[in-house]
Amino acid sequence: MIRGGELSEKQKFALMDTPNARAFHIEPVTCRRQLNEFIKVPWAIYRDDPRWVPPLLFEQKQRLTSKNPFFEHASWQAWIARKNDRPIGRISAQIDRLYQERHGQKVGYFGMLEAGDDSELFTTLLRTAENWLRDQGMQRVCGPFNLSINEECGLLVDGFDTPPCIMMGHAQPYYARQVEAAGYTKSKDLLAYQIASDFDTPRIMTRLAEKAAHEVSVRPLRRGQFKQELEVLRDIFNDAWFNNWGFVPFTVAEFADIGELLNLLIEDDFVQIAEINDRPVAMIVALPNINEVIRDLNGRLLPFGWLRLLWRLKVRYPTTARVPLMGVRREYQHTRLGPALAFMVIDAVRQGVIRRGIRDVELSWILEDNDGMRNIIETLGGRAYKRYRIYEKNL
Repeated sequence: MIRGGELSEKQKFALMDTPNARAFHIEPVTCRRQLNEFIKVPWAIYRDDPRWVPPLLFEQKQRLTSKNPFFEHASWQAWIARKNDRPIGRISAQIDRLYQERHGQKVGYFGMLEAGDDSELFTTLLRTAENWLRDQGMQRVCGPFNLSINEECGLLVDGFDTPPCIMMGHAQPYYARQVEAAGYTKSKDLLAYQIASDFDTPRIMTRLAEKAAHEVSVRPLRRGQFKQELEVLRDIFNDAWFNNWGFVPFTVAEFADIGELLNLLIEDDFVQIAEINDRPVAMIVALPNINEVIRDLNGRLLPFGWLRLLWRLKVRYPTTARVPLMGVRREYQHTRLGPALAFMVIDAVRQGVIRRGIRDVELSWILEDNDGMRNIIETLGGRAYKRYRIYEKNL
């Protein structure tokens, strides 16, 4: 279940070298009981934070076992910090072989970091992950990734006053200070934009769409061909993001996993695909923000959680949504058609979310230096309301 084992000699030395080591100890997660405790650590950290949304426990358990297709190309280890036998912190370390193949760099990840405002605790957790990665031959560590760049990633550093959207992270304000005190520096910032679904269309965007209309058609998801449609979405995304910072392609198995969520939550017009001569060239996917309707379930769907969730999705639908997937093929990104394709799929998907009563949409995440996409979103009235930071450190 959990890869790894006892603490290495370097990790034991790191703990002995910590002035406050007697107050807590770090242990590797090696069994189901420890994994369950690892998953529940955030409940203690955020118990007084009204913005935190407890994740669904069954979904967390699936993510952290072999059922997650990420582990088909990655290895990992998790640890719990204990004080008086009570879990008070956690961290994980991951090595993604697809990243190594794609970038040719010996870079590992840290993730799943949660702890109280204690510098010794943060330092020891991070040092434990660093030592494991160093023992595996890594030369640099980046994070947080929970667990990969295609899942939750980045540490929230701005925008604590609103709850996280579906499949986005949350954090305590002191996390950034503690991570930086442990020797980490900024690698890249990721932005979450918020935009009203009924935004006024700028004339410049209308003209771009009108000029492109004779060669571009936009259509919704063909649910009767769901498997083929998933491959269309995956192919466009992997091509569109190929040159982006930190890119790792979605595998067929990973996207099939996402497909289960899409099939359950979305309507056909929450997916829009732009085509030129019947060839798919751009796409967008919107998800209803189920964080709105699971906040009071405390992570549990049983015995009545499923009924509440299904009832709320049908009767009291979320008023917010998130766009987690969007892309324009590389061959069009720096042409006159690039902005038109992006706008056309955005404009098409918003008709569906408006029909379902959704008022605000989060577009996330957007690289801070992706000026082209940021200009399009801001032209439509979007504002960056949350900032997530990826940190790095040489090992």
